[in-house]
Amino acid sequence: MNKKPRVVVGLSGGVDSSVAAHLLLEQGYEVIGMFMKNWHDESVTISNECPWMEDSTDAMLVAEKLGIPFQAIDLSEEYRERIVDYMFSEYEAGRTPNPDILCNREIKFDIFLKAAEKLKADFVATGHYCQKGEIEVNGKPVYQLLAGADPNKDQSYFLCQLSQEQLSKALFPIGHLQKPEVRKIAKELDLVTAEKKDSQGLCFIGKVRLPEFLQQQLKPKKGKIIQIPEDLEVFEKYKIPSGIALEELDEETLQNLTFPIHYQENQGKIIGEHNGAHYFTVGQRKGLHVGGTGKPLFVISTDTQSNVIYTGLGDDHPGLLRNALFVQNDQIHWIREDLALKPGESARYEARIRYRQALTGATLIRKENGLYVVFDQAQKGIASGQFVAWYAGNETIGSGTIF
Repeated sequence: MNKKPRVVVGLSGGVDSSVAAHLLLEQGYEVIGMFMKNWHDESVTISNECPWMEDSTDAMLVAEKLGIPFQAIDLSEEYRERIVDYMFSEYEAGRTPNPDILCNREIKFDIFLKAAEKLKADFVATGHYCQKGEIEVNGKPVYQLLAGADPNKDQSYFLCQLSQEQLSKALFPIGHLQKPEVRKIAKELDLVTAEKKDSQGLCFIGKVRLPEFLQQQLKPKKGKIIQIPEDLEVFEKYKIPSGIALEELDEETLQNLTFPIHYQENQGKIIGEHNGAHYFTVGQRKGLHVGGTGKPLFVISTDTQSNVIYTGLGDDHPGLLRNALFVQNDQIHWIREDLALKPGESARYEARIRYRQALTGATLIRKENGLYVVFDQAQKGIASGQFVAWYAGNETIGSGTIF
């Protein structure tokens, strides 16, 4: 008698993972539901938005209804070490972290996966809106991370740091469905999560008041807000030179295009005061509390060392728009290792720097010191610490942390 493959589903207490568990049962898997508790500190969670106790109860009720074993696992210590500490140090350094991408790489498909393997699981499954493909390259299986069928919910960007090994053990049971179909299935099954609102905020924590969250570690500190004029001479060297193929641009030009601009206080005028440069990110518009500017004011750079925020007027300010970015060697990640570029090679892909952002054509140029990504259209608010992901059609090929 053939043994059923065993899969542990990360039941979050939401509708997506609930339906994922049901579909796996239908497909003949032996299913175990597991709830991850990642957070204890209620002081910074907006309690009525996504309390973990309610989620845990909902996850348990779903498991009961589906007739599958259920257990909760406390990963709060690992979550603090790998995600929260990373967030604090990134914000402190004036960078913009993406905890959800890290949570998938470090928690769901690493620590959670190892916990599942202790239960002799063959796979782990989540309620992500993405799909997995498998092809053969040089006689070996290669796993593909494909976009979810629902273009409004596609979450492949959040999984852009997964490895071949992690993908080999991953299942995404709802990736071929549209969100309304998922809710319909949950309703028909009379699951407690059928009408539950989608959770917002940090993965498996819920909605967090970010300023209060950061203030636990990063203390408020008053500093200047400086407005940079748009005709600053420095912006000239950040334009792509015409008449030269991108692949033929020299290293200095590429660095000018991609490295962050460092402003001086005397290049602009003081227009207000803030409570800490580490609370702000490039591209941010809200929270500056400076009136009477006419056009909206955007953060174009933060200096956490001298505690100064540099801003620009309007969403077409040259300090807000960049044509290119750089990824250091140790931050380049290829999901499709067989397509990795070697120094001196280049390739055309589509890329994005945020979730749900429209994909833009880009040229990837690999040099000895790292990877340059040059976009066909200038991108707004490229910030150090964010992730860039590149795609071929609906397949995520690789990603990297922006320098």
